[in-house]
Amino acid sequence: MDAQDKDEAKGPVLHIVVVGFHHKKGCQVEFSYPPLVPDAEHDSGLLPEEWRYLPFLALPDGAHNYQEDTVFFHLPPLSAEQKCVYGVSCYRQIEAKTLKVRQADVTRETVQKSVCVLSRVPLYGLLQAKLQLITHAYFEEKDFSQISILKELYEHMNGSLRGSSVEGSQVYLGLSPRDLILHFQHKILILFKLILLEKKVMFYVSPVNRLVGALMTVLSLFPGLVEHGLVDSSHYRPQSSVSEELSLTSESGSGADEFVSVSVTDLREHQGEGEACASQRQKEQIHSGANGDSNGDSNFLKPPSRTSPDSESDWETLDPGVLDELKDHAETPEVFESPSGTPITSQPLSGAGGITPGLVSGLEEDQYGLPLAIFTKGYLCLPYMALQQHHLLSDVSIRGFVAGATNILFRQQRHLSDAIVEVEEARIQTQDLELRRALSLTTADLRFVDYLVKHVTENRDDVFLDGTGWEGGDEWIRAQFTLYLHSLLASALHQDNERLLADYGAPFITAWRMTHNYRVWISNKHPGMTHITAGHPFQGQYSVADVKLRLSHSVQNSERGKKIGNAMMTTSRSVVQTGRPSVSL
Repeated sequence: MDAQDKDEAKGPVLHIVVVGFHHKKGCQVEFSYPPLVPDAEHDSGLLPEEWRYLPFLALPDGAHNYQEDTVFFHLPPLSAEQKCVYGVSCYRQIEAKTLKVRQADVTRETVQKSVCVLSRVPLYGLLQAKLQLITHAYFEEKDFSQISILKELYEHMNGSLRGSSVEGSQVYLGLSPRDLILHFQHKILILFKLILLEKKVMFYVSPVNRLVGALMTVLSLFPGLVEHGLVDSSHYRPQSSVSEELSLTSESGSGADEFVSVSVTDLREHQGEGEACASQRQKEQIHSGANGDSNGDSNFLKPPSRTSPDSESDWETLDPGVLDELKDHAETPEVFESPSGTPITSQPLSGAGGITPGLVSGLEEDQYGLPLAIFTKGYLCLPYMALQQHHLLSDVSIRGFVAGATNILFRQQRHLSDAIVEVEEARIQTQDLELRRALSLTTADLRFVDYLVKHVTENRDDVFLDGTGWEGGDEWIRAQFTLYLHSLLASALHQDNERLLADYGAPFITAWRMTHNYRVWISNKHPGMTHITAGHPFQGQYSVADVKLRLSHSVQNSERGKKIGNAMMTTSRSVVQTGRPSVSL
């Protein structure tokens, strides 16, 4: 029996971990079963160096603002033979006075803890559902020394999930494309195409459960990606203690009082003593930044001087005429290294030339070559990113990422991301004009997404649907995106047919051909593609309806269009009420 078979025999759950917040030591592992470090005690608090960010991921920044929350996160493998470790954490806080057994180190009015499951399979929603029940029961004991329930959870999960296939609807439990389309409308397709381009994408919203839900739901639109496409998505190395101390605490002193916020300040063991080394001044800078003050003087936290919030605009508000004036730039090779140190060269592609035959994705693919090799070779997927991982945004060994954050400092560091997805406002921001041009939806794209929005909207009040029906339901939506991706891939095989590719947008196709996932897919044979019809699923002759659709799209998603729309509504209202239009000077 090889190592993989032995792991499967043990079950999918690797560890059950309890992370607590200590008023002096900050976030720390309080209990783990089995121990995170071999031969250590369950309550030793020791953890592998590769997982040094685990406490800050399981107990997220700003968690104290919520009574409970849920986090999805990814940890790097501990060895070359392992794959991504998927974490699900349930956070709760209760008043300390309600505890039956109050330990001596409980000095605050509230007790904050997270119960976390580390798994080798990406069953986020299923693990969350089971974990929430156990977390509730664990807190109801009012005695956190009662750990038997956590050991029983480990045995139960491995017993019930052993041999479970990472296929079917259980993978998508809790991930609802219907809700996402109702919120993002046509922008759902922009997000889909943005992921295909392998850019540095940062999702931003609070609380964490809403953040990770939105991010993972977008990824669930890609066939096979959640099930089999994330195994290499967390291959990064934690920053060394020395370099991290220089970047985060360059002005730190020797003393530190109580920490002002959960996991906002970088907490670490200092020479094995577990003492915090962040100064009060650094804490105040971080705390003020978390409250929207971006005037701190720390080089690490300072927003780029070339970016002004007043001049920043939603990329979709840009006048299309400006995009048309962009000149095509010659593509140049980009060389970078993967976390393993292997050089990777991004070469411009011209037709089928320059493609290395048979590039291996390393993923478990179907007959169509899916999932695409997006999250491989240094492209990360971090559903939640802690402040302590900020260095990954500029790490030279990481070529891109799709990450989620709740701390405003990530949003202020716009120069470190290609696109910021503000989930609350359903807004996508980027400063790169070429990227804006590549993401502009074509007429065929608008037809496709309008078709989705109409079906979802018409069924939004159907209590019997609730995401489980077919037309307009969650599975139906994923089927439509599978059709879209299959058609795009089939069209890519006809590289000389510009008409087929034009319906997806020539700038998008040009940018996509530069990505790693395209080069891997196009260099291999996929038997299932012989049955897929090339061409956009909503291609066709232009009509008056298309003009209306384009106009509606422009009015709804540009500042100029919104002003015109508001003026038209005001004029119409005035005509109805007075019989003549109102005039403003």
